[in-house]
Amino acid sequence: MGNQYFKLIKDLRIKKGFKQGDLAEKLGIARTSYLSFEQGKTELNFSQIVKLADLLGISLEEVESGSQADYEKYKEMILAYIRKGSDTDGSILKTKLAKMLYLADFAWFYENLQSMSGMQYRRIKYGPVPDMYFRAIDDLESSGKINISHKGEMLLISENRGSQKQKLEKLSKAEITLIDKIAKKWKDKKTAEIVDFTHNQLPYKICVPDEIIPYELITQEDPEYVY
Repeated sequence: MGNQYFKLIKDLRIKKGFKQGDLAEKLGIARTSYLSFEQGKTELNFSQIVKLADLLGISLEEVESGSQADYEKYKEMILAYIRKGSDTDGSILKTKLAKMLYLADFAWFYENLQSMSGMQYRRIKYGPVPDMYFRAIDDLESSGKINISHKGEMLLISENRGSQKQKLEKLSKAEITLIDKIAKKWKDKKTAEIVDFTHNQLPYKICVPDEIIPYELITQEDPEYVY
């Protein structure tokens, strides 16, 4: 684990108002053991890491990466793609949407050396996708922002036109421009095409199943294959 990892843990502990002894007690370890962990001298076991992530209000992905994602911004990215990348009926396939989000984050990193949302993408069979994607979709649906419908075995996502249209306040003009470029390129393509494209990119190809995909790998990709 790098210094960024331990800095995130310490910063979040302080932000949440926990003392080192508080977390040590909740994790069932001695304060000295927790102090040693926060200094990077010892490690916690998996169950302790899971509990620590829950106490600090972050995902396991964020614990692994040492960086905290902007969850609200990520939801705005979802809404932006629904508006810009949907079919004529105003809907977009859930799988296709996930791939566009991935392309936006990694293309932004390619150009700026930082991701758009800070989400950590995992290499799964139908990935790359962050674990938080499914929670974000559920949250947007439960809040009335989007509708989810079925088309055979496929899930279609559309914006709820009956609700007040949410402003995209966390996305910069440059970020929206990139999202628009990606949407225009892939909007009329079949889902299988964008799946094949992302699965043949270097970041996905060289990582093993369930591994968090390092953003840095996209910088080794040829420019025409970034998105």
